[in-house]
Amino acid sequence: MWSRRQGHLRPTVCGVEELRRRRREQEAALRKARREQQLVSKRLLREDAPEEAGEGCVAAILGEAEVQQFLRQAQRGTEEKEREGALVSLRRGLQHPETQQTFIQLEGSMRTLVGLLTSNQALLQLEAARCLHELSHSEQSTIAEACLPATSYLLTYLSGHSSDFIELCLYTLGNLIVESEAVRRQLLPQGIVPALAACIQSPHVAVLEALGYALSQLLQAKEAPEKIIPPASASSSILASTLPQHMLQMLQPGPKLNPGVAVEFAWCLHYIICSQVSNPLLIGHGALSTLGLLLLDLAGAVQRTEDAGLELLACPVLRCLSNLLTEAAVETVGGQMQLRDERVVAALFILLQFFFQKQPSLLPEGLWLLNNLTANSPSFCTSLLSLDLIEPLLQLLPVSNVVSVMVLTVLCNVAEKGPAYCQRLWPGPLLPTLLHTLAFSDTEVVGQSLELLHLLFLYQPEAVQVFLQQSGLQALERHQEEAQLQDRVYALRQTALQG
Repeated sequence: MWSRRQGHLRPTVCGVEELRRRRREQEAALRKARREQQLVSKRLLREDAPEEAGEGCVAAILGEAEVQQFLRQAQRGTEEKEREGALVSLRRGLQHPETQQTFIQLEGSMRTLVGLLTSNQALLQLEAARCLHELSHSEQSTIAEACLPATSYLLTYLSGHSSDFIELCLYTLGNLIVESEAVRRQLLPQGIVPALAACIQSPHVAVLEALGYALSQLLQAKEAPEKIIPPASASSSILASTLPQHMLQMLQPGPKLNPGVAVEFAWCLHYIICSQVSNPLLIGHGALSTLGLLLLDLAGAVQRTEDAGLELLACPVLRCLSNLLTEAAVETVGGQMQLRDERVVAALFILLQFFFQKQPSLLPEGLWLLNNLTANSPSFCTSLLSLDLIEPLLQLLPVSNVVSVMVLTVLCNVAEKGPAYCQRLWPGPLLPTLLHTLAFSDTEVVGQSLELLHLLFLYQPEAVQVFLQQSGLQALERHQEEAQLQDRVYALRQTALQG
């Protein structure tokens, strides 16, 4: 869910209402795309010994007879080592989709595997769970549904004592949850949410990371906004549990912050916010303050290290902040005040420079946050000007058309605040830059440039004369035949000539 709040342009400027309408349509499409752009994935834990992972031990596809043989040996073998070895062989075979299909089509195979999972021998339990984990990695919902008989036991084992076993169960459940609605339908009334909430008390980092993964998979279910997130029922609701508060604790900057765990829970928070179920509740829990401090911490980190993994956390943090800033509740609980600080703008520009050099694909994420910060806040616009950040912002224009539109939108946010702000934009590199962007072939970039010129002419009349002196009319003429821009080009031309 991406959103942008806009101030209002003066109605005396021709063509602006039409431009606003187009921008609203584009924003709605972008919000929908951002909301539906999930990170559905499968995690696979394999812990084969080095000698087992060598070229000489490539797992073979198993036929029906071989699957039956390994299951029989695992169930009825005379020695525990023999039984464990049979399950290891079966697990390696299950790395192949063909063996997985053979397994689920074989009558009684899952019943036998569940029997081994629930045995009183720890090594057999572990290997049976690993077999289920291989099955859970399949992208076919039929295989996930074939694992249904095992899911209740996997849920029960989350309260066990072995952190390795709990981690394995969490990743397996996460893989199955995202693949099958039938699995979710079975696990929700059985208490998967309270079980996950209990796991968050674990002192083991690996368990917490696996928990974040499983929870993020659950939160991406299509029915999550109606049946999983709302605080309607304490037995199946995320917001009725203690999970949101604990998630925010996991994102508190400081020596206890673990990047891997923080990444998982930041995405969890993102999916909850995208559901738009109860964002004021999260704001009331201090989400804006926590995420703002984490943003400052990330900016400090990119200055100290070349760690390329920092962007994995920066992305969901930026998205969470951007979406929360669109909530009306931000004002009522004073959340906006928590972010009204020049340090936030400075930190954001440090991250933008980092993205520019290392991860240009993340520049739109940072610019959407800057847009939402400046849209209705004169103080953040003042920070942009007082920190001399307009020129660094303009340097991002060549990256892509998407980035160009966002940069120009932020500048519109500043300019529309009135004459005092336009006076500080002028003189400077803004007008020459706009003359350059008018030469772009992208209609959105040109349209946003025209809107910014309208504002500049309205509040800073001296700009009109310089525009004319620098062949501005000729720059407009190349777009006067373009259907989407004709009205705005004509209006701006008339304004320039009248000025």
